[in-house]
Amino acid sequence: MYDFTDEANALNSTRFATRLNSFASGAHVAWPGQSGKPSVMQMAERAARVKGLTDLDLNYPDHVTENPAEIARKLGDLGLSVNGFAMRYYTSPAFKLGAFTHPDAAVRREAIDLTKSGIDAAREAGTNLMTIWLGQDGFDYAFQADYTRLWQHEIDGIREVCAHDPDCLISIEYKPNEPRSFSLMPDAATTLLAIKEVGAKNLGVTLDLAHMLYADEQPAFAAALITRHSRILGVHLNDGYAKRDDGLMVGAIHMTQTIELLRQIRRDGYAGAIYFDTFPDLSGLDPVRECEVNIKTVQRMLKVVDRLEQDNRLSSAIDRQDAVSTQAIVHELMFGADH
Repeated sequence: MYDFTDEANALNSTRFATRLNSFASGAHVAWPGQSGKPSVMQMAERAARVKGLTDLDLNYPDHVTENPAEIARKLGDLGLSVNGFAMRYYTSPAFKLGAFTHPDAAVRREAIDLTKSGIDAAREAGTNLMTIWLGQDGFDYAFQADYTRLWQHEIDGIREVCAHDPDCLISIEYKPNEPRSFSLMPDAATTLLAIKEVGAKNLGVTLDLAHMLYADEQPAFAAALITRHSRILGVHLNDGYAKRDDGLMVGAIHMTQTIELLRQIRRDGYAGAIYFDTFPDLSGLDPVRECEVNIKTVQRMLKVVDRLEQDNRLSSAIDRQDAVSTQAIVHELMFGADH
């Protein structure tokens, strides 16, 4: 008999984090008469209104406008924890041509040292997770770069920041392109090659659903490969039309693939936060309501995952690679049986 107590306990223990900048959406409504962008704490206070939200991720250096420990204390007063920090390489215009891969050694040094400062700040804030999205590291034209040298610069930079604090987890968030036409870390396989070369024990991967979709990956398969060869340190849920990083609400388009991904990471032992990397600010959505719906959607999906795991028909059909049966079973457990 299905144990709904276990299901409720699992849902209650799930941590949900989100993108802080989402809460600048509709600023004229939230802070009428205010000129300029909302402050970090204004956005955090708005995020704290979301039912079920437990954590925030902070961009470095953008969101670290005061002592990191003090920021963490203020967030704690709002009932929120710091899940992790995420590096943003916008402080120097030179980074547009590359952060760890810039042709000028002085610029590469600036990017690496900035990352080390971010790691130190994350630790001061009480978290041991730093996500690095190296979107600037890539190329746009044929004959623009020496690919071997570019790759070596990337490996050297990642290795150095991993060695800076071995107790801090460094997670690579891969993405096919944007802002560069070609990213050096475009997909799971290439990222795993980099991780193998770096050889650092504190290095892993952040999965972003929209990035995987437009990398032409089946998300659960990518997750299984990463768990086999490295480890998943972060999961960013959102959705999109697999052409770009749309940042749409969870389950808006690829509901079945999202459920399969959640099933895969649960089977593989992922116990970190589920982070919503969605963009309500792009179209002026209410970010509080948007985040609450994302949380409810994932909770419903996790209930489906639990029921799938309790259904012996599914494992048997998967063993046979019987796609017709698996689709029928999944849809029945998602939408209910016919009567």
